[in-house]
Amino acid sequence: MLTTLLTIFVSSFIIALSGALMPGPLLTVTISESSQRGFVTGPLLIAGHAILELVLVAALLLGLAPFFQLPAVFVVSAIGGALILFWMAFGMFRSLPSLHLSLEGNSTRRNHPMISGILMSVANPYWIIWWATIGLGYILYSWKFGFWGIAFFFTGHILADLSWYSLVSAAVAGGRNFLTDRLYRGLIAVCAVFLVVFAGYFVYAGFTKLNAIIS
Repeated sequence: MLTTLLTIFVSSFIIALSGALMPGPLLTVTISESSQRGFVTGPLLIAGHAILELVLVAALLLGLAPFFQLPAVFVVSAIGGALILFWMAFGMFRSLPSLHLSLEGNSTRRNHPMISGILMSVANPYWIIWWATIGLGYILYSWKFGFWGIAFFFTGHILADLSWYSLVSAAVAGGRNFLTDRLYRGLIAVCAVFLVVFAGYFVYAGFTKLNAIIS
C-alpha cells in the first residue's frame, strides 16, 4: 500500500512539474511580481492556485465522483489524458532548440499574489484541459486507495508547482540568473520523456478497461 502511495506521489509530482515548467500566465506573474515582493511571491501564488485546485478536487469527489467512476468514463479520461500527454511531450520536444527562460518582468503592481494565483489559473485554457483529462484520470486512479490516495496525489501535484515557482521567485528576487537555458532545456527534456512513459501507461490502462467492458 505504501509503495503504491509513494508511486502516486512521485508520478503526480513529475507530471505536475512538466506542466509547471512550461511558460504560462503563472510564470509571467511570478517573474513580474517577484522583483517587487521578493521570494514570497512564488509560494503565495501557488497557495492561491492550490486553493482553487483543492476546491475542484473536492467538487469532483463529493458531487461528481459516482459519474466519473463509471467504467466508460475511466476509458475516455485515460485515453484522452494519454493523448494530451503525448501532445504535451511532442510540443516540449519540438520547442527545445529555441526554448529559453526569460527572467525579465515589468514593474506594474498587480493583485495580491494569492488572488493572482487563482485568476491566472482560471485564465489558462491548458489548466482546464489538464483537469478535464489528465487530472481526472489521476483522481479516479488515486480514489481507489481512498483518502490517502487523493492526499498523496494532491500533495505531489502541489509540491511540484511550489518547488518550481519558488525557485523562479528566488532567481528573480536574488537578481541573478542561476537558471541557465541549458539547465532549463534539460529539465524540459527529462519531463517530456516521463510524459511519454505515463501516456503509454494511460493508453494501456484505458484499453485494458475497455476490453473488460466489451468482454
